[in-house]
Amino acid sequence: MEVTPNAFTVDGFCSAYGVGRSLLYEEIRAGRISVRKAGRRTLIRKEDAQAWLDNLPEMKPAKEVA
Repeated sequence: MEVTPNAFTVDGFCSAYGVGRSLLYEEIRAGRISVRKAGRRTLIRKEDAQAWLDNLPEMKPAKEVA
């Protein structure tokens, strides 16, 4: 039976979402992503990670120049 964790570590989140640790800590400080602490470990619930992703601004396609 495969167990799927319900939370990311900082390194796991950064790897999964392709962001650096500095950006993640900036997002945490700004209150844009919620984290939990388990002793010294910082954990990001998968639901919170998805909410963060969903709230990122959408990139609009560039207008075509004729």
